[in-house]
Amino acid sequence: MEMLKNFVVFVLIGVIAALVFAYSGLYNVAASEPHSGVVAWFLSTVSEESVESRSADIEVPDLSSLEMRLAGISDYDEMCAECHTPPGRRDSPMAQGLNPAPPDLAEHDDASAAELFWVTKHGIRMTGMPAWGATHDDADLWPVIAFLKDLPDLDGEGYQSMLHEADGMGHH
Repeated sequence: MEMLKNFVVFVLIGVIAALVFAYSGLYNVAASEPHSGVVAWFLSTVSEESVESRSADIEVPDLSSLEMRLAGISDYDEMCAECHTPPGRRDSPMAQGLNPAPPDLAEHDDASAAELFWVTKHGIRMTGMPAWGATHDDADLWPVIAFLKDLPDLDGEGYQSMLHEADGMGHH
């Protein structure tokens, strides 16, 4: 019984300490300041594990058709390029001001198609990544994922050439 009482007191002290910290204003939430190493690690780990867990059962359609990838680059350029800078372009002012910085998707080719789809559809809280599933159905999002699998192989010239070839494709 004494151990249970000590545990309850310990938890209560922890809750009170967390509330005092939250209301103290000590933690800087400015987007112009990076998170501390521990906070950045914690948020990154929570995000990665959450996406992996929630995307595990997603059935990925065939993403190999050129038509799908061309529709995807067109939609990517309209929906994503402002934050996720495509090859051959400079970061936009918005991308420069986001914290955490949007990942360079050309360098993050280790994510599975299911994980990319889940993030695109549902977004990531407090990162600036919108939930495109609120305004687009799954059939509109899969072409973007098909294109993302090509993105690591493109340079600026290749991106512009593919985008020109995709003129009029996609839903934008």
